[in-house]
Amino acid sequence: MRPEKEERPSLASARLDDRILATLEGLPGRVAFSGLRRVLGAHPESLSRALRRLEREGLVERVDGGYQVLGERPRSMEELTAELRPIASVDLPPGATPALLLGRLAGRWFGSLRWVGVVERPDGRLLAWAGRDGSGYVLLGVDRGHLRVYVPGESESKEAAETEDAAYELLVHAVESLRPEPPTVGGAAYFAEPGRVPSGWTADN
Repeated sequence: MRPEKEERPSLASARLDDRILATLEGLPGRVAFSGLRRVLGAHPESLSRALRRLEREGLVERVDGGYQVLGERPRSMEELTAELRPIASVDLPPGATPALLLGRLAGRWFGSLRWVGVVERPDGRLLAWAGRDGSGYVLLGVDRGHLRVYVPGESESKEAAETEDAAYELLVHAVESLRPEPPTVGGAAYFAEPGRVPSGWTADN
């Protein structure tokens, strides 16, 4: 009986392993399988094999809600947070809490945005989405009684402008999801960066 050969990743699969680690390190927290597949543009079977390899090597672990990286992370949470740009905010609807936010919004799709996972921060969590093609992260969280949406990177590009538009769209969907039934009238004040204000919105001066 021949001994079972140890699985040796090909060059392509090794690159996929590296891309998985880079994605998980860039979004410290729990990233859903579907979110990884979308962000990486990977075939489900190839992604499953790569994740199993990384689990065996002790680099990744599967947790409730997705996967997270183990061991030292080259990027600190402070670095990740510093790269995020706040786009807009809205007062939390009455009775809404961070736990309710996670329960109502995690795993859902909104407009052009597809669920990616949960980013853990010392002061709370951010929920992460990406565009249909896996690009353009949009993150949402609670900060001092406000729902806030963030995007990473610089603002001087066409892709950045599209991501910002998606961030406004996400905020509207999030408020609708958290609003108690029957819907209340008024009470929400929106704030946005000057120059990036959708029609009918008011910028915070």
